[in-house]
Amino acid sequence: MATNITLKKIPAGLHEDIKASAVRHRRSINSEILALLEEGLRPRRRTADEILASARVVREKMKNVWLDDRKIDQAKREGRR
Repeated sequence: MATNITLKKIPAGLHEDIKASAVRHRRSINSEILALLEEGLRPRRRTADEILASARVVREKMKNVWLDDRKIDQAKREGRR
């Protein structure tokens, strides 16, 4: 059973972003909001192929980066500031 919800005081910029997204996806504003809520609250499981593709992208970006213990410890220290 569907339930109605009323949103109040939506900032103008956010409203414009939702409208633009709805146009891009050829949806009504209501359908766009539902899709955004579902996407945010029910993240879909990625397939093994998608995970591997992501790993390949990261691996390619890190191709010429060499990390040793000293560089890793330095990055940890900098990240704690």
